[in-house]
Amino acid sequence: MKVNYYDKKIECMPREELKILQGKRLKEVVKRVYENVPMYRKKMDALNITPDDINTIDDIVKLPLTTKQDLRDNYPFGMFATDRKNIIRIHASSGTTGKLTVVGYTQKDVDVWTEMVARSLVAVGVKDTSTVHVAFGYGLFTGGLGLHYGVEKMGAAVVPVSSGNTQRQLALMKDFEADVLCCTPSYAIHLGDEVKKANMSLPKLKIGIFGAEPWTNEMRESIEKTFGIDAYDIYGLSEITGPGVSSDCVYKDGMHINEDHFYPEIIDGETLQPLKKGEAGELVFTTLSKEGIPLIRYRTRDITKLNYEVCECGRTFVRMDKVYGRNDDMLIIRGANVFPSQIESVIVDASGKVEPHYHIVVDRINNLDVLEIQIEMSQDLFSDEISKIEKVRKQIEGNMQSMLGLGAKITLVSPNSLPRSEGKINRITDKRKL
Repeated sequence: MKVNYYDKKIECMPREELKILQGKRLKEVVKRVYENVPMYRKKMDALNITPDDINTIDDIVKLPLTTKQDLRDNYPFGMFATDRKNIIRIHASSGTTGKLTVVGYTQKDVDVWTEMVARSLVAVGVKDTSTVHVAFGYGLFTGGLGLHYGVEKMGAAVVPVSSGNTQRQLALMKDFEADVLCCTPSYAIHLGDEVKKANMSLPKLKIGIFGAEPWTNEMRESIEKTFGIDAYDIYGLSEITGPGVSSDCVYKDGMHINEDHFYPEIIDGETLQPLKKGEAGELVFTTLSKEGIPLIRYRTRDITKLNYEVCECGRTFVRMDKVYGRNDDMLIIRGANVFPSQIESVIVDASGKVEPHYHIVVDRINNLDVLEIQIEMSQDLFSDEISKIEKVRKQIEGNMQSMLGLGAKITLVSPNSLPRSEGKINRITDKRKL
């Protein structure tokens, strides 16, 4: 049965009523982890806190924070809050810096996740008559399957292409008349490059839903211009549930967090203290309804801020800004904090002269941090006179100095010379850590 997944009663709920619901669910989930997850019992006992001390959502600040390292320390199933016979699916995030972080889902968890994705799709205008091309990876990564089941839930047609084989992706998008594309923003840029090279068009494509990595509004505008679409942000992380934790609506004024299931906080990443409303800091989530692996005050490491004003769409759920960057992606160079998103905004502003493909290299020479930014030239600039290329390089160098507050070496490289990615892209090489 096809259902319109826009629940006005929930998504437009007065905030005082929402707080009561959140408080009730918080008390239940705290009791669940205290009784079933030894790590949480140990942490709460150390703080002299019991589930009886948690009665409203405001009591959440009494509870301990959770980190990704906690999940790794309890690999593989030590964070599960239910018997393994109740787990119907297991996902895991990448283990590039250690063990995998493992997440188990009960049937209820999968059902809630699926509904949250369906909500997200409806919020940006996806219809039950849509054909949705899903180019997120399928497998342990939650992106592909998360979008897949959400599309099916709302009654649209899903094309489960997964990642890879770009030419085949484009052919299927054209032949199957996809009107919605789901993938990482960096892969959308790559697809756009290939569309231009092939001099092809995708006239049916109207909506893009992109996530799994930080991207700027400048990047959004570039993608929209390339494809002639509306580009929307979807946010999630494996530890909390996957895509659908929050998403844009058609007004593109922040991503609505599904607060009936995920409670957000903003803390200072150093002091770990809550910040005032409207201040930017590290995003922390508590899962309010998960059974398999409920998490209390989980540190996402993502930097953003929250907007509690009612959106033009009528939804009262708090909106989070685009993620500015991550605590662990932030580069400290000669005492200055540098985020890739700042660099990206300067590069996109130079559209037409350079392409939005770049790589950041940080090194330490003679005890001094040195920043180099490699940027691909446009084909037109690459074919131009050396003097004009140098003029563009110096202009970008000056704009980068203004944005970052420090000097950076700008290296303009030939078109198509930097690596592409069909999933999450790695834009940083920090030689100081090698």
